[in-house]
Amino acid sequence: MGIFSRIKNIVAKPEPAKVEKSMLTIGPGDVCEVSLVTYQVVGRVQNRQRNLVVLTLQDGSAIRYLTIEERERTVYAMYEPIDGRLDSIEEVPTELELDDRVYHMEEQYAGFVVAAGKTPFVQAGEQYVWQYQSDDQKLLRIEWQDGRFMLYEGEDVLPADVRVLRGS
Repeated sequence: MGIFSRIKNIVAKPEPAKVEKSMLTIGPGDVCEVSLVTYQVVGRVQNRQRNLVVLTLQDGSAIRYLTIEERERTVYAMYEPIDGRLDSIEEVPTELELDDRVYHMEEQYAGFVVAAGKTPFVQAGEQYVWQYQSDDQKLLRIEWQDGRFMLYEGEDVLPADVRVLRGS
């Protein structure tokens, strides 16, 4: 190695460190683990106004949805889609009863979302969300976008039970 090569190596800027993927930044093609189950991320919906991401996770033929919201701490919840229907966004009740469990509305919000990959709503747009909780800590989530409702039932997930295994 010549003297000019050595000087060039000394003066050259080091390559920037590769930023590690977090649960808020992973997307389709990445792999994560939730409660000791490995999932492939096949879709991602992001609401930047709320710093909220909903990941569509697939394990074999099973599809689940992981919501990640960055507040004063990061909050995780895992959902499964359920059958059900509502007629109008003006008639979403503040209290719902499903399978002898009563859910009480905790919050309601709307915001612009961006979608990537396989998601229940394949386009970006205005989305309305209603979140409920039962007395036994079960969660219910209702989403409306482009004239279509989606209903999900789930529960909170501990932050220690969620991790990125492989990010692309």
